[in-house]
Amino acid sequence: MGARYFHVYLVIQAITSYVAYAADPSPLQDFCVAIDEPKNALFVNGKFCKNPMAAKVEDFRFRGLDIPGNTNNQVGSNVTRITPDNLPGLNTLGISLARIDIAPYGVNTPHHHPRATEVLTVLKGTLYAGFVTSNLPNGENRLFASVLREGDVFIFPQALIHFEANIGKIPAVALSAFSSQNPGVVTTAAAVFGAEPPILVDVLVRSFQLDPQVVEELQSRTFG
Repeated sequence: MGARYFHVYLVIQAITSYVAYAADPSPLQDFCVAIDEPKNALFVNGKFCKNPMAAKVEDFRFRGLDIPGNTNNQVGSNVTRITPDNLPGLNTLGISLARIDIAPYGVNTPHHHPRATEVLTVLKGTLYAGFVTSNLPNGENRLFASVLREGDVFIFPQALIHFEANIGKIPAVALSAFSSQNPGVVTTAAAVFGAEPPILVDVLVRSFQLDPQVVEELQSRTFG
């Protein structure tokens, strides 16, 4: 009798352990539409893996992060991303990097990464950087911002809107580390006013309390 109950106990433990530890992986893309034919597959929450016997040292090395990005654009910034697309060895490791170049008085405009927390390290220059919380219990959206100088580190929690602005007179350079191999990036202005097809003007008028002509003007622009 005792042996039978012990056997049942082991079965229950196995089932509960499976329930406790089994979980879907965190998403690495905005969506993954199911398909019937594998031949049509393009992306499987990561990238397909090379046979480990065919791996080369070049798969784990990237050169060129010392090269400044071109900031000659309307916002005065450039982001050089290091992901499995240009450093294949990162695949499945859950991390990625980016070099951020910002011209004097330029800005890395408000944006968020839906799948990653970001750790920003200033290598050169002076940045004003911050993030905005999601709705707090009192209904506020609180800003956490600081002036950052060479050697300073700042954290942008996952999925929260954040920004960096160069408030100095020399080009600024920062290195960012992400807790995902594919953090994703949603640039706030471009997503809201540059969506295709465009969001209905009435929706944006009510949401932002703007005149319809202002909304239409913003929707006609190209956001960098």
